[in-house]
Amino acid sequence: MRIMLVTDAWEPQVNGVVRTLSRTVQELREMGHEVMMVTPNDGYKTIPLPTYPEIKMALFAKDDIEERFEDFEPEAVHIATEGTLGLTARRICIQHRFPFSTSYHTQYPEYVSARFPIPVGWGYAFVRWFHHMAGRVMVATPTMHDLLVSRGFKNLAMWTRGVDTEQFHPRLRVADRGPLAGIEGPIFLYVGRVSVEKNVEAFLACNLKGTKVVVGDGPARVDLETRFPEAKFLGAKFGEELASCYANADVFVFPSYTDTFGLVILEAMATGTPVAAFIAPGPKDIIPGSHAGVIGDDLTASIEACLSLDRDQVRKYAEGFSWRACAEQFLENLDPLPVMERYKVWNRVKNALRLRRKRKPT
Repeated sequence: MRIMLVTDAWEPQVNGVVRTLSRTVQELREMGHEVMMVTPNDGYKTIPLPTYPEIKMALFAKDDIEERFEDFEPEAVHIATEGTLGLTARRICIQHRFPFSTSYHTQYPEYVSARFPIPVGWGYAFVRWFHHMAGRVMVATPTMHDLLVSRGFKNLAMWTRGVDTEQFHPRLRVADRGPLAGIEGPIFLYVGRVSVEKNVEAFLACNLKGTKVVVGDGPARVDLETRFPEAKFLGAKFGEELASCYANADVFVFPSYTDTFGLVILEAMATGTPVAAFIAPGPKDIIPGSHAGVIGDDLTASIEACLSLDRDQVRKYAEGFSWRACAEQFLENLDPLPVMERYKVWNRVKNALRLRRKRKPT
């Protein structure tokens, strides 16, 4: 298949959305599919997203996307994010009556409400409008599926996540604790963006014997370092060093209520490190019954309970998640047009685009 994938979140950003999309694209290409990426890195004028400057919002991309759309002739279009590129691609698809799919990666309404005085209901009105024309809206967990149904979403489909069990591996746990050497144990680790919607403060406020370690960066870091001087803030880590941080921790702590999945949960588990979390979307779909973590309303109690879990059992559970299965499920959800209908669509799209270019002043 020829697949056009449009996303406002892409490398060098470091987050679960980017890791999910990049690994899915890698798997699709290895399966023989052709994927054209449309990202903010494609030469567009960009501005930083307020309060999240790592994300660049692309402007004035419509003409370029239309030309690439016509040249590539995709059999499926997937719009991954609700940013400026996503809005532009959505407009183009609707204008030319070309079917598309979307995915719901972030609890956008809660994210916005945590930063600005905007009611959550307004946020849901926007994302419901954005996704309602999609043939499929892909979600990562049953909990998110049910939440979005309650908010009036239609055409929902499951799209699970995977983990690289070779990169994130128990062999990285060493006697001197590697990148966590010299830190008094037990070591309780958080990995992710250090920002208000991630609820890192709830983790740092836990009364625990040992050391809390934060790997990552973000706008709340300076404030939290000042308020919790006993915690260790190591900044962002990548590659094997990041995997080693997971492996050499005793418990991974995931305090967020706003993530739709939490890919870091699987990454920690793949190294054998159990996960403590609140009862929230993502954790409550992954952890119960896994013997790989503990969830509950009392985060401190969940963290302490994780210390007695069998790390071999934690690793075994993570081995059940693969990126190939994730890519195959994504592919099934694209639901491409039948060949004859696709031919009719492309005749219509090409004629409309060519007519518009003829009308433009030279």
